[in-house]
Amino acid sequence: MRHSVRGRKFGRTASHRKMMFRNMVTELFRHERIQTTTEKAKEARSVAERLITYAKAGDLNSRRMAARKLTDPVVLQKLFDVLGPRYADRPGGYTRVLKMDGPRRGDNADMAILELVTGEVPHKPRSAAKPPLEG
Repeated sequence: MRHSVRGRKFGRTASHRKMMFRNMVTELFRHERIQTTTEKAKEARSVAERLITYAKAGDLNSRRMAARKLTDPVVLQKLFDVLGPRYADRPGGYTRVLKMDGPRRGDNADMAILELVTGEVPHKPRSAAKPPLEG
């Protein structure tokens, strides 16, 4: 029975899982939106929420704790200078998981988008629709 057993293993070793989530959270903070499987998004969400809570505190110990989880010092700087103040008066719920339509083509895995809640992501403007070919 799996009573009170938390977390998913994803068929990986502990060190592989740790690095996978470090990389996912680093890229989430860099781009403010990532696309992954639904299960990975739900697990990475808890790591990201904890790091944003550290950034809200803003002290030296919090910065060191966050530096243990992030792989890029530029992203660490963004976390404490941009994202921490952005969520200063929000008591939690900094990320959302949006399920995507249709599964991944190669292995039929359910896909999701993990994004920061108030992150304004610049979208590429759609090109104007081409007129139909006459012929």
